[in-house]
Amino acid sequence: MMKQIKLIECPRDAMQGWKTFIPTEKKIEYINQLLKVGFDTIDFGSFVSPKAVPQMADTKEVIEELTISESKTKLLAIIANVRGATEAAGFQKINCLGFPFSISPTFQMRNANSTMEESLERVKEIKMICDKNEKELVVYISMAFGNPYGDKYNENIVLEWINKIVGEGIGIISLADTVGLAGVSQVGAIVNKVISRFPGLETGVHLHSNNLNWHYKIDAALQNGCLRFDGALKGFGGCPFAEDELVGNMNTELMIPYFQQLGFLKNINETELLKASQMASEIFI
Repeated sequence: MMKQIKLIECPRDAMQGWKTFIPTEKKIEYINQLLKVGFDTIDFGSFVSPKAVPQMADTKEVIEELTISESKTKLLAIIANVRGATEAAGFQKINCLGFPFSISPTFQMRNANSTMEESLERVKEIKMICDKNEKELVVYISMAFGNPYGDKYNENIVLEWINKIVGEGIGIISLADTVGLAGVSQVGAIVNKVISRFPGLETGVHLHSNNLNWHYKIDAALQNGCLRFDGALKGFGGCPFAEDELVGNMNTELMIPYFQQLGFLKNINETELLKASQMASEIFI
């Protein structure tokens, strides 16, 4: 039987940098609609400083109103430290915590106010919190394909830090093309090396792209064994450091029919997807 991919929908990534505050009621309505579509996981919010990410200041209010009883979709919240992990772990509806671990020292300090060594200690502590509260920890390897700061980068650095993270008992990582730097061949090469070296690890990709080259990057990851993909409806969001407004998240509405055609994706409710797409058009205007 052909393996199925896991599709992770990321409204949090689409919303967090949006220019105007999206009303809490709109967020609740939208994410509840996404829960009906059939995604594996929804990256719905974050427990980080409201000063740093004001758009996500209402995550606690949002999670309280999400209807999960009839959905098999998991909910993932992004956290940046032990405090956020402790807070997020207290919500029964949340299944997964996501921790961004940058292999660019500059970005790790800017994003989480910590060195990479300190962040590895955070991974260790957060993993214990997850285990205690029956949550799954996903570590995002940000700047996995390079960085714009001039920090030293090569594939060995990627593998070295993943090895340390796996050593702390982490079972899922996602390689993030944080600023949209990755070329097609680079995506394939790094995915291949990570999966070859860590065959027991669930390896995903969180890629940023434009509507012209997205499927080449998807193919490069898929052909090298990746079965976990992040995206966002209509390609909204992406990193503000990308310096190219056309580089956003992978567009889920393009990915779904592509994966379906290849036989890698089932159980998507097309009617509910259309409703979600219409809502996205109304929210992101």
